[in-house]
Amino acid sequence: MTTATTHRRVVLAARPHGLPTPADFRLELAAVPEPDEGQVLLRTLYLSLDPYMRNLMDAAGTAYAPAVRLGEPMVGGTVSRVAASRHPGFRVGELVLANAGWQDYALSDGSDLTPLGDLAQPSLALGGLGMPAFTAYVGLLDIGQPRPGETVVVAAATGAVGAVVGQIARLKGARVVGIAGGADKCRYAVEELGFDACLDRREPALAERLAAACPDGVDVYFENVGGEVLDAVVPLLNLGARVPVCGVIAHYNEDAPPAGPDRLPRLMATVLQRRIRMQGFIILDHYASRFEAFRRDMTQWIEAGLVRVREDRVDGLERAPAAFIGLLEGRNFGKLVVRVADA
Repeated sequence: MTTATTHRRVVLAARPHGLPTPADFRLELAAVPEPDEGQVLLRTLYLSLDPYMRNLMDAAGTAYAPAVRLGEPMVGGTVSRVAASRHPGFRVGELVLANAGWQDYALSDGSDLTPLGDLAQPSLALGGLGMPAFTAYVGLLDIGQPRPGETVVVAAATGAVGAVVGQIARLKGARVVGIAGGADKCRYAVEELGFDACLDRREPALAERLAAACPDGVDVYFENVGGEVLDAVVPLLNLGARVPVCGVIAHYNEDAPPAGPDRLPRLMATVLQRRIRMQGFIILDHYASRFEAFRRDMTQWIEAGLVRVREDRVDGLERAPAAFIGLLEGRNFGKLVVRVADA
């Protein structure tokens, strides 16, 4: 049993309007909860920060997850260690994948826990062997279905999802063009991840540069950004192109429809005339049927050096709000993880 009596937690203090600010979060102390029969007490070691959390800060939440209530801890995936157990399936000291959120300690009935065993780098369970890479795997292979010689475009190319999308596409023999925020990220995508090209979205004339980088058009566009990137891709989509849609981070902070002309008619005309398959997916739907294959394949690819995983690690729970705001602004470089306690 832990000897701690109080612990820190980051709660939602206010609903954000546009990009969240530090005032929308509050770091507070609370009593460490005691597990009842059938429960375990978890000590958070690593916390994952992901774009979907922004949607849960709004009162409406999403179709797949409820909103975070004001005054309650922010939600999030974690790598945790069992600090106390009254559950027959979990022992003290065991390392688990959990959903403990932005706090030092949390209770669980065990239904949402996945034992991790002796994982050499536990934080990989939140990135390269976890939800972001699984999102890339399912979206690209099941919906995108890249074929040798085709052109795959992915934005946020050095992020937790985009970096894996590009590397898997290369393994499948496709030509990969990334889009990232900054020259250093673009160099990394080409020199370290093996992309064929990468464009800096901050430079002018993105549409023209993307057209030059994709002379044969685009066969697969992995959509996780929206905004000007989608605008640049749509005219280049080939007949029968596939567009897996896992997110539209460019629009998460909008309080009103984006300025400018209505782009929907052009998009729908393209979908119809070029027979585009544009399919949204929520990765929670695929764990039962696809996660085992993903863990097997990704473990092999990482161990063989065929897929590289980069972490952007932040130390300290108190730094989570600023890091999360930076994530929404594109300041992270790789999978964003907060080290809450020593493993």
